[in-house]
Amino acid sequence: MAGFGALIADSPLFKVYLYWGAILIVKMLSMAFFTARRRMRSNAYANPEDAVSHPGAKVVLDDPDVERVRRAHRNDLENVVPFLLLCPLYLATGPGVTLATNLIRMFAVARIAHTALYLNEVPVLRGVAWVVGLAVTLFMAGATIIYSC
Repeated sequence: MAGFGALIADSPLFKVYLYWGAILIVKMLSMAFFTARRRMRSNAYANPEDAVSHPGAKVVLDDPDVERVRRAHRNDLENVVPFLLLCPLYLATGPGVTLATNLIRMFAVARIAHTALYLNEVPVLRGVAWVVGLAVTLFMAGATIIYSC
């Protein structure tokens, strides 16, 4: 089993996956800090104990600015997590290095763009970024299904 692990670690495609996967995970984790920052700016906290510790704060569960960040975070969870689970399966089918590298990069850039566009309220381009990410994930899923039979 150790030999298999070394083989994976030496794979250029797996290194691309690790690099962009780590970037996507850090981006998703950063959304919690963006949410907290929005809550502090709006003095809109979700829990009474948090509101008590900030003068002038109140419990608000529907602040539009806070909810926008939370929706962007939820969208990441709905799209990035499946990609991170599916991508190693796709890589196990032995795809071409150039194609797989570009698909991984395309997904990551699309998700980063999606978040930036979501937070800045740019709906049309945000939709394009979402579709690009979804298309990459669906392509990888289809290729995995086809080439693993």
